[in-house]
Amino acid sequence: MPHLHAAYNLARWLVRSDQDAQDIVQEAYLRAFKFFDSFKGDDARPWLLTIVRNTSYSHLEKNRAHATQLLPLDDALDGIPLEGSATLLNQADNNPEAILARMDEQRFFHAALEQLPLEFREALVLRELENLSYKEISVIAGIPIGTVMSRLARARKLLLECLTRMQPGAIG
Repeated sequence: MPHLHAAYNLARWLVRSDQDAQDIVQEAYLRAFKFFDSFKGDDARPWLLTIVRNTSYSHLEKNRAHATQLLPLDDALDGIPLEGSATLLNQADNNPEAILARMDEQRFFHAALEQLPLEFREALVLRELENLSYKEISVIAGIPIGTVMSRLARARKLLLECLTRMQPGAIG
């Protein structure tokens, strides 16, 4: 199934639940199959991720009380695959201490990303984790490219603030 990892990754970060993300991806693929005749274009990835996004937002709307709760930091990391974990061992400095340090950095990043408001988290996931262009994000989110750019700038600023607060010995 094409783009399955990207679809799951987006759904997981939007709804913050592995089980719900699996259900959303399954429902999104069924919708994509049902409406495949309406697909126009060369790249199905943005089209599919739009369906996943819309299905995720529908799920969040139905489960509003559950969706507005922030997960505790310890729970925020449970079940989230570390991006690029396969490449951790392929980097030049592959001693166990360096590998653990890189994994710890990824956990910090994921915990900080979990704390961002939904629209900023979505923009960062699509750009930084899924490597989509501003234009593709614009299509998926149904917003102008300028809004994508401003959301990404604001998301990066908030993420940096969050990471700074999370650093050992940080004041605040």
